[in-house]
Amino acid sequence: MTEHPERFEPESPVLAELRRARGGTRRGAGAEVPDAAIITEGGPVTGRARGLWGNAFRQLLRKRSAQIGLVMLGVLLFVAVFAPLLAPYGADQVLFGEGVGPREDPCVHAFNWCEDDVPQNILGTDGNGRDELSRVIFATRVSLTAGLGAVSFAVVCGTFIGLIAGFYGRWLDNALMRIMDVLLAFPALLLAIFIVTVFGPGLFNAILAISIVSIPVYARVVRATVLSVREADFVKADIALGVSNVRLIWHRVLPNSMTPLVVQATLGVATAVLEIAALSFLGLGVQPPTAEWGSMLAAERNQVFTAPHLVFFPGFAIMWNVLAFNLLGDGLRDALDPRLNS
Repeated sequence: MTEHPERFEPESPVLAELRRARGGTRRGAGAEVPDAAIITEGGPVTGRARGLWGNAFRQLLRKRSAQIGLVMLGVLLFVAVFAPLLAPYGADQVLFGEGVGPREDPCVHAFNWCEDDVPQNILGTDGNGRDELSRVIFATRVSLTAGLGAVSFAVVCGTFIGLIAGFYGRWLDNALMRIMDVLLAFPALLLAIFIVTVFGPGLFNAILAISIVSIPVYARVVRATVLSVREADFVKADIALGVSNVRLIWHRVLPNSMTPLVVQATLGVATAVLEIAALSFLGLGVQPPTAEWGSMLAAERNQVFTAPHLVFFPGFAIMWNVLAFNLLGDGLRDALDPRLNS
């Protein structure tokens, strides 16, 4: 009898997907060859393929706009973390007892801008005799915390709504999206003002208001992505194998819907910081004496011509913050776009 060589039938896509998920191997001609092995002349070379986020991070570091945004954001984070060490005075410390008056011009001894016996105030003092530089530094903490907090809450709620609406569809999708349409029908800032007016002024209520008006944006972004991911072959294969909806959403749909959500959230921080500053400028956000860029602008808005430095530096800080997140978001969007990185 002649021995017939062993035949190897090609794998079905479903079995191949299960084997990769379990980390299995497929028997080759005389040996077990791992999935991650690459056969070269010198032998098999094993290695883990770089994932989407690893490639995106490398592409992000190559984008000029993202590099500038990361540097600017790094400066903000450094100032926020080490504010007590960088600020020459406390945020609410009044300097009248040290020979400093209200709304003093910037005083830098190295540039001979003032007499040596006058206390140094690099950015001058505000109307209450407090050091402007110290208040701008400490306000970085408040603005970053408020912006990141508002976006985080909105992303969590919007992601949940978008996942449920996009995955289950039908009447649930229609009901949830009509509610989102109602929220989107109002101007975001006006709706935030209404919410803060109902609940009362304060930082927490301002963050809550900005979060509520931002939820529809993230819900629609996630829903649009889920609708396309739901029709992918690997999702249909899991459905055919009887995978539960919860596991399917958590392990399949959500990870493949994160790319546009991350980009939108990065850009959303800049918008949230602007809206928090706007509410504080109107007296509905951060309340005195807490240092916040919007409230600092509101307190000195009538001194544009007599003491312009008190308006310029808080405004410049807001611009720096918004520009940093916008540049980072644009670079991240380009890095995650396969059409630009092919």
